[in-house]
Amino acid sequence: MNDVYAFIEAEKTTHGVAFLCRLSNVARSSFYAWLAAGKARTARRVSDDALAHEITVLHLASKGTYGAPRIHAELRRLGKRINRKRVERIMRERGITGHTRRKRRGLTRQAKKAVPAPDLIGRGFTAQAPGTKLVGDITHIATAEGWLYLATWIDLATREVVGYSMADHHRANLVVDALRMAAGRGRLKPGCIVHSDRGSEYTSGELRCKIRKLNLRQSMGRTGSCYDNAAAESFFATLKEEIGTRFWADRATARAELFSFIETFYNRRRLRRHPEWGYLTPLEIRQRHEQGHALAA
Repeated sequence: MNDVYAFIEAEKTTHGVAFLCRLSNVARSSFYAWLAAGKARTARRVSDDALAHEITVLHLASKGTYGAPRIHAELRRLGKRINRKRVERIMRERGITGHTRRKRRGLTRQAKKAVPAPDLIGRGFTAQAPGTKLVGDITHIATAEGWLYLATWIDLATREVVGYSMADHHRANLVVDALRMAAGRGRLKPGCIVHSDRGSEYTSGELRCKIRKLNLRQSMGRTGSCYDNAAAESFFATLKEEIGTRFWADRATARAELFSFIETFYNRRRLRRHPEWGYLTPLEIRQRHEQGHALAA
């Protein structure tokens, strides 16, 4: 209908408005109402263009990964009170989309004589306080020099990557080094649960020994059940979708970009919806916990 009214507006100096309205089968009152609202439409279009620019900047800052929910959360953090449906509409009109996850092939290979630990979390991927439950897993990154393997330990209270290690192999010391890093940051409480799948790296004596020395408790999911370690696998799905690169020229470049993604973007910039506090970064969630503990003390 806007096109009809625009046609009448363009031709009204040549033909009368009444004639053009009859020809177009519209009421003159409707045309004049549309004409009167022209300034409001122009102002709305200018406002939408300005918002679209802000959305584009935030989308680029997220490495092209944020969809409407987290873009809306970022705008609110900047003090802008904007309806989420408006954000969705503008992103849809301008073709701005976030990343969706793809299925990931796992590396889990159970040792033939493995003695698994009991499952101490039972798919309860939450924690009341940082340093009480970690989940770990391994993934591989493709480079022209061969695979680069990444092992991580994630805190279930904050979803912060507290320990990680990279190497050109996935032997047991890869996950041990990642756990050593997590413990070295001084954020693990005595008796903290470290949960993983039943891969040979996690059933190894080397890891068991390290867990005992750190006064932690080992936990494992069932064989062949990815859902028993879903929180750890979810991080790798996020990483591979949002890092923006599928293949690196060499391991050194891949290492640098993985370090940047984990430390600069994921832990400190990427928003995650907390059930009580709304959209926060993993670092901010940990700080909220620490502040609450300090107040309680």
